[in-house]
Amino acid sequence: MSGRTKNTPADTRTEIAIVGGGLSGGLIALALRNRHPDMQVMLIEAGDLLGGNHRWSWFESDLDDMGRELLAPFRKAEWQGYDVHFPAYSRKLPSQYRSLTSEDFDAALRRELGQNTIHTNRPVSSLDAKGVTLENGQRISARIVIDCRGPQPSVHLTGGWQIFMGRLTRTTKPHGVEKPVIMDARVKQHGAYRFVYVLPLGADMLFVEDTYYADEPVLDRSALSRRLDEYHAEHGWDGEIIGRETGILPVIDGGDFAAFQAENRIEGVGAAGAKGGFVHPLTSYTLPFAIETALAIAEDAELSGEQMAALLETRARRHWKKTKFYRRLGAMLFGAAKAEERYRVFERFYRLNAYLIERFYAGNSGLRDKARVLIGKPPVPIGKAIRALTGKGRPLTAHKEKIG
Repeated sequence: MSGRTKNTPADTRTEIAIVGGGLSGGLIALALRNRHPDMQVMLIEAGDLLGGNHRWSWFESDLDDMGRELLAPFRKAEWQGYDVHFPAYSRKLPSQYRSLTSEDFDAALRRELGQNTIHTNRPVSSLDAKGVTLENGQRISARIVIDCRGPQPSVHLTGGWQIFMGRLTRTTKPHGVEKPVIMDARVKQHGAYRFVYVLPLGADMLFVEDTYYADEPVLDRSALSRRLDEYHAEHGWDGEIIGRETGILPVIDGGDFAAFQAENRIEGVGAAGAKGGFVHPLTSYTLPFAIETALAIAEDAELSGEQMAALLETRARRHWKKTKFYRRLGAMLFGAAKAEERYRVFERFYRLNAYLIERFYAGNSGLRDKARVLIGKPPVPIGKAIRALTGKGRPLTAHKEKIG
């Protein structure tokens, strides 16, 4: 006799089950809809909003035509050019910059995918090569299962942390900011590389984020909120706070990726997004890699679940190898630069060619780009840099949060 009660939802079946409705999971579902409109796909999200509470930004040059086509349904903020500020100089760069909120991400996916695909408020109990079991006992059988849930801290990876708090404000009068400020590092450093990120979303709408490259994964809400208050006051911005977001992201400078994959592997289940290791190790950038992965999955959607899992693992290993240069820079940032002087690394970097900077963020630096980044007087002591490159680094353990 079955253990199922009359109140337990009936089992169901789909061809592809995507667990996690964040950036990666949502884009995979959309790419599958575009390429295989008749294929049954379920996008399963524990929360009530696809994308969570996030904002993703990128350079227009990060994407090829297929990537731009995939993002076409989403409402985006767009700018021609951006600014950076450091103690030694300020600079205007010409690059086209874009930004997408989780609210607009959710709205577009619900419009494009429909209710038969999207299943929010569905916490997952377990998943395996043959399907997904929800916390309510429902079983969803699937030919392919793709895990797009966020990554867990891992002792097999080393590095530091990018910690941030963002605030969306409707200002009482026009704020006067015309273009994004990608980095304002003129602020007090507070024992980490600190900068403020500013996006003008309308004449009276401003998103301001306080960000830190820190050794320890501690989010101090009270301190970050106070510093945001101070930054707003210094610029004469006041008004109604209508949105907030916080986050702690790993900045990976080394580790044993094979051990990381083994630790996270569920046999026969594919892993995508940060769960699979598809991130920029130094900037925590994800959008270009999420698009590449989504399009690759759609291209090979007729594979078996085991074949898809193997394909994604292979792509992740290639991505790890390709991004080694950025991990080495991260090792020097955290291991060779004094916390209060880490801004000098970025101050030097942002003097370089604007298109080199774009390629850097997209993880597409060529040999000339890499040489240009390294040539010249280094912003960290040579001896410390060598020790940082040969050291073991800090394991990326669980983060902490201070509320008071």
